[in-house]
Amino acid sequence: MADAASPTARALLALELIQSRPGITAGGLAASLGVTERAARRYVGILREAEIPLQSTRGVRGGYTVGRGVRLPPLVFSSTEALGMVMAVLDGHHDAADTSDPVGNALRKIIRALPEAIATQAEVVRRTARPVPDRHGVPPDPTTTAALVLASSNRHAVRIGYRTGSGNEWESVVEPWAVVVRHGRWYLLCRRSSDGAIRTYRVDRVLSVVELDEGFDPPADLDPVAALEENFAVGWQLAVDVLVDGPVAEVQPWLPRSIGRLEPVDDGHCRLVGTTNSPDWYAEMLAALPMPFHVGEGPELRAAVRELGERLLGSVEPTTA
Repeated sequence: MADAASPTARALLALELIQSRPGITAGGLAASLGVTERAARRYVGILREAEIPLQSTRGVRGGYTVGRGVRLPPLVFSSTEALGMVMAVLDGHHDAADTSDPVGNALRKIIRALPEAIATQAEVVRRTARPVPDRHGVPPDPTTTAALVLASSNRHAVRIGYRTGSGNEWESVVEPWAVVVRHGRWYLLCRRSSDGAIRTYRVDRVLSVVELDEGFDPPADLDPVAALEENFAVGWQLAVDVLVDGPVAEVQPWLPRSIGRLEPVDDGHCRLVGTTNSPDWYAEMLAALPMPFHVGEGPELRAAVRELGERLLGSVEPTTA
């Protein structure tokens, strides 16, 4: 059986089971958690190392209980600790956004016990997390992440230091709209104060965070996930402009939002506008469309689409001896 969640998350679930079902055995814990009995005993050991007084009784009616006459102290988290726990669970168990999942439900309960300002943003992080971890991703620093989440909750602008993938470093003042987890990577969705541009930054590349007194109001209809994915198509080197033979409602299901923005042209056509650094990949995305399209701006993309079309056509033409 695969133990996909972090040991801390499973230990918390084990504690909840022992409190709600005094006398539960290692076998009962294992069955409820979906792990081996050896793993269940390891989680009990983690709880005991944390000085939680768990007693065990041998025999047919034996099992685990919380020590008599002992009341567990309330859980009190700082913002950094709270976000660190959320991050640890999400990093080890990427279905934690699903409250029907045991770990996701336990995480939701923990968040509900946090102070409102911290819990609100922690819940956004949990809810917007998506599976499919990036094994090459670098987990962000919990202190940095907590500072961004807290500033977002306070609706205060921040001055961030940032290092790009190529190693360039810069500072900028931004409005931190949301911290979002997508496919194993942590992103800051923000608006740059200098020019009002909406930007997406990798949290693991943020070097410093200073919360400012300057306040801001995010858009009332903000959908952090949708805004993040649409912003993925902004700021790349090559411009894209594609006319598609179909209305937005029919074209939209065939293309990820991260590929660009669909704009209506008339009742029967729409325009796909975006940017890319990978015309070959973009051509493959366009090839999934079941309706005709015409590539306008972007000679690199036109060349990539032509090459892909010729390759596909060649795959069905008869070969010569």
